[in-house]
Amino acid sequence: MAGSLILDALARPRSRAFFQMRSVAGIWLLWVLTSVPLALFLAISGNLPVSAGLALALVGLFTMVSNAKRAMLGEALVFSDLALLGAVFRHPQFYFSALTKGQKALLALACPIVPGLLWRVFVHDLYAHLSGLALLAAGLLLLRLAIRMPPWSRLAPVPDAEADVVRHGLIATVFLHWQRWRASDDPVPINAEIGRVPEPDELAIVIQCESFADPVALFGDSSLALPALEAARTCAWASGALGVSGFGAYTMRTEYGVLFGRSDEDLGFRRFDPFLTAAREASFALPQRLKSSGWRSLFVHPHDMRFYSRDTIMAAGGFSELIGEACFAPPAVDEGRYVTDAAIAAKILALAESATVPTLIYAVTIENHGPWKASSQGESLRSGYLRLLSKGDAMLETLHSAFKAMQRPVTLVFFGDHRPSIPGISDPTGARDTPYVMLRFDRNGHAISTTTQPQDITPAGLHHLILNALDTGWSKGL
Repeated sequence: MAGSLILDALARPRSRAFFQMRSVAGIWLLWVLTSVPLALFLAISGNLPVSAGLALALVGLFTMVSNAKRAMLGEALVFSDLALLGAVFRHPQFYFSALTKGQKALLALACPIVPGLLWRVFVHDLYAHLSGLALLAAGLLLLRLAIRMPPWSRLAPVPDAEADVVRHGLIATVFLHWQRWRASDDPVPINAEIGRVPEPDELAIVIQCESFADPVALFGDSSLALPALEAARTCAWASGALGVSGFGAYTMRTEYGVLFGRSDEDLGFRRFDPFLTAAREASFALPQRLKSSGWRSLFVHPHDMRFYSRDTIMAAGGFSELIGEACFAPPAVDEGRYVTDAAIAAKILALAESATVPTLIYAVTIENHGPWKASSQGESLRSGYLRLLSKGDAMLETLHSAFKAMQRPVTLVFFGDHRPSIPGISDPTGARDTPYVMLRFDRNGHAISTTTQPQDITPAGLHHLILNALDTGWSKGL
């Protein structure tokens, strides 16, 4: 009990007064939650000291991983992170980069040691094994009862992870937020549709660019301005800062906001990973809302569509076709780990050229995914990031020029999903916004721009901006 309390007290964020106690209700939850793995190990091994040690090691591991995540991404572990455990093993490069070499070594040692240790210390004592089962049942029953009774039923009424970890502790907060998420109701389906009938050859292209940020805002150096981004801003229908909630990760939060248009306030505890419930909110999705007006929607992402369950979510959301990694040639040796932005631009233009009905193409890029490494001995991490960032900017220039010359009514939206997390260069303590631009071309290739100042919006706000633009049409030129 003392050990779990000490280990949980090491979790960040924590009170400035290090020895300030957690809430009594939070401490009780921590102890009951810690008793569950203790009981499980005891039921398996029959060895109480070893089971207690393993349970404490699990609490320590949870704290260590949470602190590593917070240092890189600016937030502690949340309950929805546990839903991604399978993805950790399928795509380890996305997750283990957050750990130090020492932490990775500890994990590597623990994986074979724990099963072997349980076998080695196995005790042939039926009473000990039955005691573990009884303790496990009691712990689970207490948790089930507590969540329905005060004071636990009143804890963490709103999704404030930072404050709740300080007040109740990391493990208690993860459990409480999970329970609040489970109790959240699906929204009432909507039938909101756009009223304008699109032109037969109209296009709407939405590009979600991986880790795309304005380097001027990121590094405070005006000489780093991206030429295509600056050019797009000068003739944009709308542009400004996109107030994303994640830093260095959580692409799905931004993606969900733009596609489904529901804000963090609407989502409640679903905001931590809205993709977990997105398939049950399909009526809000942009393709579904456009479908009745004759739009066909395509989703492009050169990666495993099972990641974040995009294969089921995007189909439920109204996309008629998913263009995944099988539709792209593997990157060349000198092109990095992922399909290039140039290849995605080429695919988008090919799909656009062949479209014979009003078509929405939503594309998610991946070339600029971290961790960023220097490609040569003389290149810094910052230079490595800027080099990949320029590929996204070149993609914007390619699409800008191509759609301007296509002589079809086109709405082109380009935005970054989140800022990069680069230790010592870009950290989560500062601003988190990314740029967005919306360009609109009539069939004569003229950019229809507005005279309004840059507009700062959320991803959900961008969803409604796109929807309103497609419903309003152009003021001239069609």
